Amino acid sequence: MGVPPREPGSSEEERADLLAETIAGLDEALAAVDAFDQALVAGLLRPHPAQAAGLTELAHAVAGTPLAARVAEAAEKAVAGAASEDHFVALAAARAALLGSVHDALVARVEETTGRPHSEEAVPAPGGQQAANLLAAARSWLSDLARCGWQGIDHDVVSGAAQVVSAMLPDPALRRLATLLDGFAAELAASCPGAALERIPARRWADLWSRAMLLTLPGAADVPVTGTVTGRLLPLGIDVQEHATAAQAQVHAVFEPADGAAPRLVRAGVSVPKPDTVVGAGLWQLLRPHMSLLAAVSEGRSMDLADMPITAEGDLIWSDEQARPSEPADAFATARVALPIATASATAPLDRHPARIAVPVFLEGCAAQRDDGVVTFAVAEHRLAVDTDRLPTAGPLTPDAVAVAHACIGLLRWDAGTFSIQPLAVEATVRKKAVALHAGAWAGGTADKAGVKAEKAATDAAAVLRERAGRLLRK
Repeated sequence: MGVPPREPGSSEEERADLLAETIAGLDEALAAVDAFDQALVAGLLRPHPAQAAGLTELAHAVAGTPLAARVAEAAEKAVAGAASEDHFVALAAARAALLGSVHDALVARVEETTGRPHSEEAVPAPGGQQAANLLAAARSWLSDLARCGWQGIDHDVVSGAAQVVSAMLPDPALRRLATLLDGFAAELAASCPGAALERIPARRWADLWSRAMLLTLPGAADVPVTGTVTGRLLPLGIDVQEHATAAQAQVHAVFEPADGAAPRLVRAGVSVPKPDTVVGAGLWQLLRPHMSLLAAVSEGRSMDLADMPITAEGDLIWSDEQARPSEPADAFATARVALPIATASATAPLDRHPARIAVPVFLEGCAAQRDDGVVTFAVAEHRLAVDTDRLPTAGPLTPDAVAVAHACIGLLRWDAGTFSIQPLAVEATVRKKAVALHAGAWAGGTADKAGVKAEKAATDAAAVLRERAGRLLRK
């Protein structure tokens, strides 16, 4: 590949203890975010002293930055109950900047641990033109939410998003924001009235609110395509995410440019709406027709790409016309040889959030241990938590298999103050036989009994829905 392997003794495993070390300033930044999030709980129409203190803490946390003056003014107006939409945007920006600094510190620690090079390429700032009136309408609804607070939400307030979302969805440039607003509003509606809630997901709702608020800025939701790539794609695994009305599969891979440049980490994703009756392996029926890459992963093949569009963040804008299946490529061979020298891409400003950290890593000789249902890997005398809750039901990779693994391809994530690993594939000994189990093994189809049963159920459910839709159209 033109790039020498890392020196012996520099493996990820030997530096895993760094993941447990304290990062200076991290707790203080998160405390300021939490203080603001608590202010949103009761709402900013008539803030109480505790809420005022939270707003002041947020402003102090960004003092000395380019945001300082605007956020100080916004906090002052919010404390007085006189914040405008522009002031709410400034507060959302301050919160995003703090979480962005946390993201950067965590990523720096991960890079120190993995010893993997990082791209110096910056992500260009968006600059597209979008429908200003619809963005203003979305910003107005989000401002109303901030004023009433999570304890003050009711169906009248939440339903204000419906008309905005309906107007946005036909415009591809606004669909990203529309989808976020639609999901956020649905989640809030399911929790109404807010005054009756015993537990409020303050961090999650503040995340959704601040992200949506920033996406109302013209051009913020643009996905810039910065170029094209030609070369060989070596898949590592598939991250499957499922919700009641949507499903997504994201393939993590190493890309080897045809010009001999250094390999780089890339992603390729596909998302589809789904009926809530389609679950488990049935998801692949919805996802499969939109991306030939899924079948290649399932078959253990590489793919040759020709002029495939790609963003500066390393996201392939997938087109089946610019890809074709190639030679067999074992994911574990890729993880052992190509992954350690693959360059990571830059992160777009709005995507700098700890929850979005998902770094492909390979662990070998990771003695698994399970205590009270919790699985951990022993990595260089450090126990790394394994997030088995993220294992999809749409594949053969199970917590039991992970608990006996001796090698793992996974995504390093950070949540609730600690790093953990989400397995994408493991090598294990099952019934005295060495096996490799992949979360996305059923992506291209399966002969597994459970998978076949789920696919048949999905086929039946889809047929019923099509028949019902046909009746409605005929009427």
